[in-house]
Amino acid sequence: MCSASSDEYFADPVGVPPFEKIQVMVEAEFDVEEGFIEHGIPTFHVSLREDSKEAFLRLMKHLESLELLPILRRREEKVVLKIVAKPPTEPSRNIINIALFFATLGTVFLSGYLYSLNILDALLFTGAIMAILGTHEMGHKLLADKHDVEATYPYFIPGLPPIGTFGALIRQKALPPNRDALFDLGFTGPITGFIIAIIVTFIGIQLSTLVPLDPDAGLLPVPLLFRFIITLFPPSGTGDVIQLHPVAFAGWVGMVVTMLNLVPSGMFDGGHVARSVMGDRAHKIISYAGIALLAIVWWPMAILAIFFSAAKHPGPLDDVSKLTTLRKVGAILLVVVFILSVVPMGLSF
Repeated sequence: MCSASSDEYFADPVGVPPFEKIQVMVEAEFDVEEGFIEHGIPTFHVSLREDSKEAFLRLMKHLESLELLPILRRREEKVVLKIVAKPPTEPSRNIINIALFFATLGTVFLSGYLYSLNILDALLFTGAIMAILGTHEMGHKLLADKHDVEATYPYFIPGLPPIGTFGALIRQKALPPNRDALFDLGFTGPITGFIIAIIVTFIGIQLSTLVPLDPDAGLLPVPLLFRFIITLFPPSGTGDVIQLHPVAFAGWVGMVVTMLNLVPSGMFDGGHVARSVMGDRAHKIISYAGIALLAIVWWPMAILAIFFSAAKHPGPLDDVSKLTTLRKVGAILLVVVFILSVVPMGLSF
């Protein structure tokens, strides 16, 4: 999951160079209709060119040495470009990330041991869970680095059994430059984590066994893809139900985590994708729909979604340029992944 705040990116106009110097830099990349100072912020009404997306990125590079940021928004019939002072960022304290990582290793191992009462199985469960979560978060981190978006390394969150963790997140310290980058940040984590979850599930099912049905045993509802993997590659043994190996349970957790992250609300990964595809207004509407869906599927996460949706999504710096066609196709792929990862009520084993 990626997290960000809408307020920390817009600094007060302190230390901004003379307006004329900024205007020259803006006019080198955009057709300026009007330029003025608004509340101390250099502001320009500009006309878009065919290469406006690339022009904005070039302007970002030029302004970087001056510790300035461009912000491009559409206001009614006008395209408005504002130049603001780049807000300071606190240096990351990686010792916290490391401490949380080892703490999470401990809580996940404990959960795996309580599940299996076997040290080897607990180690396998720990490796599977951390591989899914770690791949997910590093997918975010690598794409943040690719788009020059400053971000922390993952913060793993220790938790209680039966899973032992509440997941992980990275913290963005800067806004993505455009909708393409915002989409990539939201897309890559769930996809990479989902792929690892599929691999873990396949291995775990082969380690699981079919056993006779115990009338007192609880049945675990499973995602559609989980059921599909069981049908194609059934476990060994005879019986009516599957005794899940801890690795298979880790795969189940990975799919559920993917589903939850893809809910299109607030600062969830699905929220980033929805914001990049639909824009600000439609994202607000679909955020409420996502919270309602969570309330039905997994109500504790609905409370978390409300928390993550409390602040307005800041969007990218350039919120005017369009998303590429390939990324729109990728959004459809995420909808498919979400459907495959949903845990339908009543589909148990």
